[in-house]
Amino acid sequence: MNNRPVLILGARSDMALAIAHSFAKEGHPVQLAARNPDDLEAARNDLQVRYSVDVSLHAFDALDTAGFEGFLDALPALPHIAVCAVGLMGEQAENETDSTAATQVLRANFEGPALIFAALANRFAERGSGTLVGISSVAGDRGRATNYVYGSAKAGFTAFLSGLRNRLTEHGVHVVTVLPGFVATKMTEDLDLPAKLTAQPEEVGEAVLRAVKSKRNVIYVRKIWWLVMAIIRNIPEMIFKKLKI
Repeated sequence: MNNRPVLILGARSDMALAIAHSFAKEGHPVQLAARNPDDLEAARNDLQVRYSVDVSLHAFDALDTAGFEGFLDALPALPHIAVCAVGLMGEQAENETDSTAATQVLRANFEGPALIFAALANRFAERGSGTLVGISSVAGDRGRATNYVYGSAKAGFTAFLSGLRNRLTEHGVHVVTVLPGFVATKMTEDLDLPAKLTAQPEEVGEAVLRAVKSKRNVIYVRKIWWLVMAIIRNIPEMIFKKLKI
């Protein structure tokens, strides 16, 4: 039995729950944190029965940054591994004209995740151990007209994770950046996604587990995304600005 607790922030999504299953299968106690955590009661029962691990539910709002320290204080134990799967894509057209909607997207994808990890980083560094796993996005690799509000927030989170990794390595704390690409979830079931570029939630869960075990720094869940984004990043700006991708 592995007694190192794993905290899953934004635990409501298919991807987050798949990550929880991967760690619970290894015997890790799991702390599921989300808004309206009572809705996760069935997920908790499933994890407990299936893997015989302790699973606790916790109220967490990524936009309530003032409450982060209190949230961490209330956990049954300081986690050894923390995964942030918080995110909000929103609609690009709405984000372009509605500053309130754009602010929600920017805060949910950058401010909240960065600040909760900042608080966890200080506690992990003081302890001298731990792993932080941030779920970012390939959308942050280069700004595109179709999702640049969401993408810019993810770009900020990716840069934050890189800096955090650089800072914490001497304190025995590891930071993993996860770039899933397309993932087949309830949120994307109406989209026509290319099969070769689309991972299943279970793939993400297993990829995160492997990355933590092997102390990887940055992972693309499907390796083809590394090539796709390398090409996109290197298109000259004079050409790129005229493309519709």
